[in-house]
Amino acid sequence: MTARILIIEDEALVAMELRFVLEDLGHRVVDTVADAKSARDVVRENDIDLALVDIHLSDGPTGVALGRELGQEMGVTVLFMTANPGMVRNGVAGTIGVLSKPTDERAVQTAVDYALRRRQGEPVMYAPPELQLFG
Repeated sequence: MTARILIIEDEALVAMELRFVLEDLGHRVVDTVADAKSARDVVRENDIDLALVDIHLSDGPTGVALGRELGQEMGVTVLFMTANPGMVRNGVAGTIGVLSKPTDERAVQTAVDYALRRRQGEPVMYAPPELQLFG
């Protein structure tokens, strides 16, 4: 399944590497943005299936509220990707879970596949071990 993915990450090298991984997997990366306002603008203008959201963005620690908004109000499936998974240990309404950084290509692939299968309503027995699920 090809998905339309938005990368919300303020570290350019991390965003670029994620983009390469996702495109190699056959997905379409609609954009990479570094702050919450840009993310909202992209989601309003495009049909986004999945957003990979860092917690600390160029406009501060805005990722948690952004993820909640994208998931609950804008219909986007949200996975957090952060070096600070403890900041979302209690879960965030409207989002699936968190993948700790640094991570590898296989972990990204399995987490994205899991999230997209859930979005499609497909049965998923187990989450990838690297993905900490919320509620």
